[in-house]
Amino acid sequence: MKIGMIPVNLGVGTAEEVVGLAQLAESSGFESVWTFEHVVVPLEYESKYPYDASGKMGAAPETPFVDPLIALTAVAAGTKTIRLGTGVNILSQANPLFLAKQAASLDALSGGRLLLGLGIGWLREEFDAMGVPFERRGARFDDYVAAMRKVWSGEVVEHQSDFISWSGFKSYPVPVQNPLPVIIGGSKGKIYERIARHGNGWYVPGTNVNEIAGLLAPLKDACADVGRDPAEIEITCMWTGQGGTDAVRAFEDIGAHRLVVPLFALAGDPASALPRFGEEVIAKVA
Repeated sequence: MKIGMIPVNLGVGTAEEVVGLAQLAESSGFESVWTFEHVVVPLEYESKYPYDASGKMGAAPETPFVDPLIALTAVAAGTKTIRLGTGVNILSQANPLFLAKQAASLDALSGGRLLLGLGIGWLREEFDAMGVPFERRGARFDDYVAAMRKVWSGEVVEHQSDFISWSGFKSYPVPVQNPLPVIIGGSKGKIYERIARHGNGWYVPGTNVNEIAGLLAPLKDACADVGRDPAEIEITCMWTGQGGTDAVRAFEDIGAHRLVVPLFALAGDPASALPRFGEEVIAKVA
C-alpha cells in the first residue's frame, strides 16, 4: 500500500516550511505529498461544500494556500523520490493550455514524479472571481482533459470545441510519464463516467472504508460501458490514520492502492509525528 500525506502547501509561509515538511515525509517513508487548491476563499459564500455536513470548507479566508504547482516545484527541487500530488486542482476554472504547460514542466523537472489530481470545482464564487462560467463546468472539464493530453503528446495540436480553439502548435517539454497520471477527484454527479473515460486514477474524498467499498461497483459498471478494464484505474483514498495496519489492510481488501493521510490527523508536532507514523505504520505495510 502506498501512503501519502496532505497538505504540504496549506498554512505555510516560506519555502523552508514547504520543502522541510516534504523532506520529513520522504525520510519517514511516505510515498507522496499532496496539495489542496483554492485561488481565493470568499468571506461569505452560498455554495455548499459537498464533503462536510456544514456545507463549509475548513479554511478561513486568511489561510495561506500556496499555489500547488509552485509548492510542488519547490518540493521537487528539495527531494529525490517522493511523488508530487495535487489533491485536487480545479481544472474547470483554469486556463487548460497554461496548466498543461505547467504540469508537463513539473513532471519533466522532477523526473516523472507528478500525480495530477483534478476536479470540476464546487465554489461558484471562486469561478466568478476567476471570470469563468460555473455552468457546464463538467463538460468543460472533460474537454480540457482531452485537449491537454494532445498538448502532452508532443505532436501538432488540433482541438476545436465549445470551449477551446487550438490549432497548429506544439508544446515542449512533454511529460516524462506517458501517460501523465490524471487522477480525478470527487464522488458526485457523473464522476464514474468521467473517470472511466478520462482518468488514470480516482481520488476518493471519503474516509469510511465501507462507504468507499460501495462506490467501487458503479465505477466498474462505468468502465464496462466504455470497454475499459477497471484494474487500470489507481484508487487513492483519504484516511485519518486511525486503526493502524488493520485499517490499511481493510482498504487494501476493497482494492485501494494509496491512502493519503491529513497532516492534522497525526497527533503532535510533524517533526515527531511523521517519523513515528512511518515507523509504526508505513514500515509495516508499504
